[in-house]
Amino acid sequence: MIDRLIEKIKKTGAPIVVGLDPMLSYVPEYIQKKSFAEYGETLEGAADAVWNFNREIIDATYDLIPAVKPQVAMYEQFGVEGMRAFQRTVAYCHEKDLVVIGDVKRGDIGSTSAAYAAGHLGSVQVGSRTYAPFDEDFITVNPYLGTDGIKPFADVCKEKKKGLFILVKTSNPSSGEFQDRLIDGKPLYEHVAEKVAAWGADCMGDSYSQIGAVVGATYPEIGKALRKVMPKSFILVPGYGAQGGKGKDLVHYFNEDGLGAIVNSSRGIIAAYRQDAYARFGAENFADASRQAVIDMIEDIGSAIAAR
Repeated sequence: MIDRLIEKIKKTGAPIVVGLDPMLSYVPEYIQKKSFAEYGETLEGAADAVWNFNREIIDATYDLIPAVKPQVAMYEQFGVEGMRAFQRTVAYCHEKDLVVIGDVKRGDIGSTSAAYAAGHLGSVQVGSRTYAPFDEDFITVNPYLGTDGIKPFADVCKEKKKGLFILVKTSNPSSGEFQDRLIDGKPLYEHVAEKVAAWGADCMGDSYSQIGAVVGATYPEIGKALRKVMPKSFILVPGYGAQGGKGKDLVHYFNEDGLGAIVNSSRGIIAAYRQDAYARFGAENFADASRQAVIDMIEDIGSAIAAR
C-alpha cells in the first residue's frame, strides 16, 4: 500500500492528507436541518449530517489529493450510527480512488491487537463467508505495549499489503510529559523511532516501508532528527494549519527525493469556510472553501520543498 500512496502523491503533486474529523458544529446548519427533518434530532440524524458533509468535501477535493484520514472518534461519539457513517465514508473514499488512513490509534495486548487489525485492515471469517469490516489502507497505532502489541498489525500488513503509522512524537502540547523523557541519554520518542525503523525493515515496499511514523508538525527540529533515524519510514505529519504548522517548518520531514512524508490538515480544510481567509465562500459553498484550502496547502508545502 505504501507504493500506491507514493504513486498517488507523485500523480497529484500533493504530499497531503485531508483529515475527515467532522464535529457536528462544523456541519452547516442547512445540512443538519435536512438530516434532522428525515431522522429527527437523533444519533442517526447526526450521523447522516456528518456523512453528507463528508461526501461534499470528498467530491470537491478527491481529484487534488492522494489520501484522506478519518478520525474514528468523531464518528464513535454518535454510537453505532456514527460508525456506519465512518464505514460509509471509507467506502466512498475508495470509490473515489483515495488512499484511506484510519486514524484509530489502536494498540493492546496481542490477541486484542489481532482483533483490531482484522477489523480495520484485514478480514473476519463468519461461517463460510469472509468480511473486511472497515477496510482502511493504513491505520494509526499506539506502540506503548511494545512489540507484541505491534506484531499482529504488522502481520496483517504483510498479508494484505497494507500499512501502519505508529505514534512516535505527537503534536499535542503535553506530549513531552512521556515522549520527551530521557532514557539511556535519549528521549523516549527516539527509542520508539528506532523500533519503528526496525519493525519497518521487515515490511518493505519498493523503496519505503509499509510501517511509518506519526511525528507532529509542531516540533520541526525533532522531525528533522527523526527523519534521519527512520530514513525508510513515511512520516504522517499532523498539526499543519490550525495547530500552527506551516510548509516552511516541514521541509526536513521529507527526504532528498521529495518523498517520505505526508502532511495532514483536518479542520483547516473541512471547516475552512469558517476562517476569515475563506469566509467569502459562505456556509452554502463550504466544499468550495475546502477545495481552495487544499489548493493553498499544496502550494505552501510545494513551494517550501522546492526552495529548500
